[in-house]
Amino acid sequence: MIVRVSEARVRPERFDAFRDMIVSAVREFPDRYPGLVDHEVLLAPPHSLLYVSRWRGEEDLVHYAGEKWREQPVVLPGEDEYLLEPLRVRHFEQDSLS
Repeated sequence: MIVRVSEARVRPERFDAFRDMIVSAVREFPDRYPGLVDHEVLLAPPHSLLYVSRWRGEEDLVHYAGEKWREQPVVLPGEDEYLLEPLRVRHFEQDSLS
């Protein structure tokens, strides 16, 4: 499993609107991307929002984010107007605790 974390640094005055846009956009992702195991939006107002998604594997991430999924975040149309800086994306592999 691969955990993908996209971090947005948001303009404080646009935080609520950005949150609403992201939640609305990702709501349909499980139906569109069968390799998406789980996802959540984490909030740290007034500046930070994380979109955390868990994927079965690399092939599923390529289907979602393209061949450069390791380096390039997925940016929604109009997203730039909400942000203080470009999105950051990081990936983690899940390890067993046993």
